[in-house]
Amino acid sequence: MDRFKKAIELSFRIRPVGLVLAATYAASCLISRQFSLDQFFLPAGIRAAALLIVPTRLWPYLLLGEYAYFATLRIPMIDSYGLDWVILASTLLMPMAMLVVYLHRRRMPSEAATGLWLLSLSICTALFVPALNLSISYVLWSNPPPSNLLDAVDRTIFGHFAAIITLLPLAFLWAQRHVDPSWSTRFVAPTAAAILAMLILGLGMQLTDSSAHTTRTHLVLLAALPAIALTFMHGWRGAAIAIPLLNLPLHGATPSTGLPSSFDLGTFATQQNMAVISVALLALGSSISYHHQRAQARWQAERNALRLARSSHQTSERELRERAAHLKHLGEGMDSSLSEMVSWLKDQGHHAVANSLQHASSVHSRLFREQASMVYPTGLEQVGLYIALQAGGACEIWNNTHRVIPPRLAGNPCLLTVDLQLAIYRSLIEAVSLLLELETGQVCVRARSGRAGGRRGIVAVVSLLDRGCTLSARTTDQAVERLAGRMLAYGGKVNCRGNRLRLVLHESISHAAPAAA
Repeated sequence: MDRFKKAIELSFRIRPVGLVLAATYAASCLISRQFSLDQFFLPAGIRAAALLIVPTRLWPYLLLGEYAYFATLRIPMIDSYGLDWVILASTLLMPMAMLVVYLHRRRMPSEAATGLWLLSLSICTALFVPALNLSISYVLWSNPPPSNLLDAVDRTIFGHFAAIITLLPLAFLWAQRHVDPSWSTRFVAPTAAAILAMLILGLGMQLTDSSAHTTRTHLVLLAALPAIALTFMHGWRGAAIAIPLLNLPLHGATPSTGLPSSFDLGTFATQQNMAVISVALLALGSSISYHHQRAQARWQAERNALRLARSSHQTSERELRERAAHLKHLGEGMDSSLSEMVSWLKDQGHHAVANSLQHASSVHSRLFREQASMVYPTGLEQVGLYIALQAGGACEIWNNTHRVIPPRLAGNPCLLTVDLQLAIYRSLIEAVSLLLELETGQVCVRARSGRAGGRRGIVAVVSLLDRGCTLSARTTDQAVERLAGRMLAYGGKVNCRGNRLRLVLHESISHAAPAAA
C-alpha cells in the first residue's frame, strides 16, 4: 500500500525563478494591453513568444501568470458577462496555446525549414486561440451580439496574427542564438546599415501626422527594402530581425482611443499589407536558408573529398619514400659488393675483368639511382624542386628523348611546402610524358614560383615549342583525366589552351610550412 501511495504521489516544488517569471509575464501582458489595438493585440504575441522561449518545465508558471493577468481584467466583468464566461474564457486560452506550441516543438525544424515552421506556428496560434475565445463568448454571454462578434472575427484573428508574427520569430531567434553563431558575423557592415535605415524610417513614421496615411505608407514601403536586404543576407534570421522593425514602428504610429477595442481603419489596410510582407519575408528567408544550407553541405562535402584525396596522395608519397629509401639501401649494398669483387679480382691479377666490371657496375649503379629517384625524389626535400628536376632521373630521361629542351625555371620553390613541390613534380613529369607520347615535336618546360596577396604558389607550363601547333583533343582529354585529380586535391587547376598545358598550384602563406632549402 505504501508503494502505491508513493507511486501516485505528486511533487511540485515552488521555484522562486518561476514566481518571478509568472509576475513578469502577467505585468508584461497588462502593460502591453494598454498599447494594443484590435488589429495588433500584443498580449497574444507575448503569450506565443513566452511559450517558445521558456522551457516546458516552467510552463506552469506561465499559466499562473496568465491566470493572474486575466483575474485582474475579468473579475470586474462578472456582473456584466457572468461567472461561467469569466472562468472558461480565462482558463482555456493558455492551455490551447500550449497545445499548439507543444505539438510544433515536438517536430523542431531543420535550418532550411525554420521560416515555414514559424509561419505554421503563427497561423495556428492566431486561429485556434481567438476562435476558442470567440466561441466561448458567443455561447456564454447572456446577451450575445452576433453581428458585432462576426464583424470582429477578422479584426481579432488578424490582430493576434499581426502581433504573433512580429514577436514569435524574434523569440525563436533568441532561443536559437547559440545554434549557429557564425551567422551573426556575416555582413556586419551591411546589416548594421540596413537596421539603421529601418530605425530612421520608423522614427519618421512616429513623427508623421496621424492623418497622413499616404506618407506613412510610403515610409513603410521604403522600410521594406532594407528588410528584404536583411532577409537576403541572413535568411530566416534576417526576416526575424526585420519583421519587428517593420511592424512595431507602424503600430506605435497608429492612433488609439485608449479603449480595449480600439481600432483605426486608416492604418488597417497598411497593416494588412505589412502582414503579407511579413509572411513573404519569412517564406523568402526559409528558401534562402534552405539553399544556403545545401550550398554549405555541398561545399563541406567537396572540402572533405579534397582533403581525403590529398591525404591519399600524401600516404602514397610516404610509401614511395620508404620504398625509395629501401632501394637506396639495396643499391648501396650492391655497390659495396661489386667494389669488393673488383678489389678481389685485382688482387688475383684479373685487371681487365676488374676494370670491365667496375665500368659496368658504375653505369648500372647510376641508372639504378636514376630509377630510384623516379620512385621518390629524395633530393627534393634537401635542395628543392628545381634542382630535383635538373639533376634527377627525370632530367636524364628527358635528355635521352632529345625532344625536351632544358627547362626554364624562376623563383624560389623552397618556400613552398614539400607536399606542394611533390604535387607539381609529379604533375610536370606526367605532363611531359603525355606530350612526348601523344604529340610530335620539341617540348618546352617553364615554371615560376612566387606569391600574390596572402597566397604562395607555382605556375608551370608544358608546351610544344612550335607555337603553330595545337594540342589534339585526345591530348587535352588525357591531360584533364590524368592531371586534374592531383591538382584539384591541392587546390590547383589545369588549363589546356593552344599548344600548352598550364598547371597552377597555390597554398595559404599562413598555413604553409616551407621546405628546407
